Amino acid sequence: MITYLSIWGWGGLGVVLFLITFGPFAIFYLAFYILCFIGGGFVVLLLFGKINSEKHLERCEHSYLPSTQTAILKVLEEIKSESRPIKIDRRLTGSSIIDEPLQQVIQFALRDYIQYWYYTLSDDETFLLEIRQTVQNALVEFSTRSKEVDWQPYFTTRLVDDFATHLRVFRKAQERLNEREDPKQRDAPEELLDSFFEAEVEMERKICRDVVCMSRKDEEGYLRDLCEVLLYLLLPPGDFHNKNMRYFLREVLARGVLLPLINQLSDPDYINQFVIWMIHDSSCNYEAFLNILKLTDKAAELEAVKDKVLEELQYLRSLDTGGDDINFIKNQINSLLFVKKVCETRIQRLQSGKEVDALKLAANFGKLCVIPLEHIIVHNIALQFFMDYMQHMGGQAILFFWLTVEGYRVTAQQQLEVLQSSQRDGKRQSSQTTKGLLRSAALGVYDQYLSEKASPRVEVDKAAVTRLAQKLNKEDPTPEIFDEIQKKVYDMMLRDERFYPSFKQHPLYVRMLAELDMLKEPSYRGSDDGDGESFNGSPTGSINLSLDDLSSGSVDESVQLHAFISDTGACNDHGKTYALYTLTIVRKTSDGSEYIWKTYRRYSDFHDFHMRITEQFESLGPILKLPGKKTFNNMDREFLEKRKKDLNAYLQLLLNPEMVKACPMLIPYVYDFLENKAYSKGKGDFARKMDTFVNPLRSSMRNVSNAVKSLPDSLAEGVSKVSADMGRMSEKLGQDIKQSIFKVPPLIAKSDIDPEHCRVSAQLDDNVDDNIPLRVMLLLMDEVFDLKERNQWLRRNIKNLLQQLIKATSGDTINRKIVDHVDYMTSPEQVSDYVKRFRDSYWPNGILAETPPRRDKSLRMRTRVAAKTTLLGTMPDELKHIIGAETTRKGILRVFDMFQHQPLNRRLACVFLEGFLETLFPQYKFPELFVKLYSRSPRVLRYSQKLRSLHKR
Repeated sequence: MITYLSIWGWGGLGVVLFLITFGPFAIFYLAFYILCFIGGGFVVLLLFGKINSEKHLERCEHSYLPSTQTAILKVLEEIKSESRPIKIDRRLTGSSIIDEPLQQVIQFALRDYIQYWYYTLSDDETFLLEIRQTVQNALVEFSTRSKEVDWQPYFTTRLVDDFATHLRVFRKAQERLNEREDPKQRDAPEELLDSFFEAEVEMERKICRDVVCMSRKDEEGYLRDLCEVLLYLLLPPGDFHNKNMRYFLREVLARGVLLPLINQLSDPDYINQFVIWMIHDSSCNYEAFLNILKLTDKAAELEAVKDKVLEELQYLRSLDTGGDDINFIKNQINSLLFVKKVCETRIQRLQSGKEVDALKLAANFGKLCVIPLEHIIVHNIALQFFMDYMQHMGGQAILFFWLTVEGYRVTAQQQLEVLQSSQRDGKRQSSQTTKGLLRSAALGVYDQYLSEKASPRVEVDKAAVTRLAQKLNKEDPTPEIFDEIQKKVYDMMLRDERFYPSFKQHPLYVRMLAELDMLKEPSYRGSDDGDGESFNGSPTGSINLSLDDLSSGSVDESVQLHAFISDTGACNDHGKTYALYTLTIVRKTSDGSEYIWKTYRRYSDFHDFHMRITEQFESLGPILKLPGKKTFNNMDREFLEKRKKDLNAYLQLLLNPEMVKACPMLIPYVYDFLENKAYSKGKGDFARKMDTFVNPLRSSMRNVSNAVKSLPDSLAEGVSKVSADMGRMSEKLGQDIKQSIFKVPPLIAKSDIDPEHCRVSAQLDDNVDDNIPLRVMLLLMDEVFDLKERNQWLRRNIKNLLQQLIKATSGDTINRKIVDHVDYMTSPEQVSDYVKRFRDSYWPNGILAETPPRRDKSLRMRTRVAAKTTLLGTMPDELKHIIGAETTRKGILRVFDMFQHQPLNRRLACVFLEGFLETLFPQYKFPELFVKLYSRSPRVLRYSQKLRSLHKR
């Protein structure tokens, strides 16, 4: 016990003395020192063991393993000591102006897409140089093949055909949706995509691009497969069989080049911006802008425009201005308030579900302007609707008889004029031959419509038919031989309740007014709760019948106006020489005062003025005859004197008191033309050129007459061709009637396939293949404006008009210009410019461009409105006169709507890429390859099974 206490006592004393000497934290220091001692011992043991182990392993390696061969060591030494630089030939295309920017693009791409991560793995430059050499080899091969290809057929045929066929499939998809009863299905984008790809597989049969265009994973797989094929064609065999190199380049090309490019080109917002940029030179059309706001069915577009209008109103109201500026600002504010009202009204109508069809509303209310029959049958657009109505009522034979007689009359007049002209010039031409041709044509008309065997037969006064038969048998036929019966037929169409009177109450009449742009949108007003509806229609379009809206007062008959050309001179403007006529105008008033002034006009001014007044006052067409235009030697002094004399005669007839008394509303136009100021042309150059060549189509009865003859003669070969065609005129007209009645498409494919289920180019006539402009116009006009659904007789005549216009006037010149333009587009200078633009857009100032942020919805919606306005505003009035205002609007808006669906844009990009590769590698079986690449689509499998089941039946 004493020993145990002594141990604890001495121990406690030691602890107390330790704490007093070293302090209370001394125990922690002691523990830390002990731990450091133990850790240091372990480290020493580890280092000692590691060194001894390495020495032991080295001894074991030399003891048990065979020695390395001398050859391997030598090779390793040579590889380490040898640093041969890879020589890269900087020549790529053979053109230095292309190679220089292309090399910069390669350098920038390697720097920003490969070097930034490769240098974190290795400092060896060999891999990078090998990559660059491989890319350059592919570009050299691509350049070589491009030079061997004739790109003209691709740009003028394949590219246009791909676009037109894409538009055809989209139109068929829209038609299928419109047939559905559920409005939600008609407006659903998913339903449109399903209908589109169903229509595509029906047309392509073995190909459907739905999976590739709607699935990101499948699209990447498709691009990888396609890029691997391209690498096989472009790379040397050694580089292609290097799997690491091939897979690396495949990924870079598929995911770094093609996929971002397709993403950008298929973005609807990017396409809308591109459309605005492409047509940025054209001025914004205020009328087109308001039409777009009234026609749009997207409330988001209207809200975006409204928000911008409110922003502009707030800014204008904050301005502190005075004087003349205040009036300008007030006008701007009033215009913006009007646009705001239009947007609000349209939004309210869409949200309330009160959206109505203007055609149906107009038909129900019946407040329509009345167009006389005499105007309808001489206007090509109005005539086609009346023709459809007459067919529906079983009176098509009556109308066609009237048209055929008009054709016969003009043809006979031309033929007799040629005969008289030849006799005056001393040329020999048998009058018996001419009379025989006229008799043959007249008998053909008689047999076609009036004889007992005619089917269908025109039922008119039998006594008149008998008298006509006697004249045909005993007398020489004259241009007026059918006048009596034609007048009876016209009276029948005018007064018979089945025809014109009922036509004015038919929906076709309302559609006709819409095509003539004489149908206003329905307005909402009337009742206290705002639900009242009313419809206003007024003749504001291409046929102006009412003169009450003209800004003219009463005619002062005591004022006398005289004008004559006193002098003729030549002017030079930017290297172009033209004639200038000095007009002296004398105005005498009742008090004896006399005012004299001079003004200066060109022939084109006279031509424009003549077109204006003959359109407004159609009765002047047969009376006023403007001297014809001369293409060559039109600055000859003798010719200018003759034209001066003819223009003076034109002015004297125009200012004749009887003429002024008969057409008092003509005075404002005359004063505007004779006023001492620069004349403002109301028609464009295209309009005057069209009028020069197809004036018979748009003036009085010669319109229909020349349409009957398919309009070849005055444009191409003169009346000499008429004599060869006279005997076949009746047969031709009979075929025209059958085409119109049975709706046979004008351009039928040579297979048994439904034309709507084949590519557009399969329906072109062989005789237009050599005419590039006509081919392009037919392809685009048929699909954009859906002409095949219109009246075939007149639509085919329009196509004949375009064909003859191009061939007879400047077809060869246009062909040559198109070929030259394609050559220019593929020239080294232009290709170099393309590469530079690509370089500057992706690497501005040599720095990789940042991905632009996605634009907000409001800005994208306003861009949509601006793009639609730009497209609609650029459509010339001449196009509306040919195919109709409503058809033009629908066609343009259909094209715009097609580009607002990104999967469909991706499909179009794939189609363009396919055509490009098939043109670039014609010797390879790319069509079969694409069939295999798209074979994963379930729609193709279902359609194949459907065809097999149909064949079994």
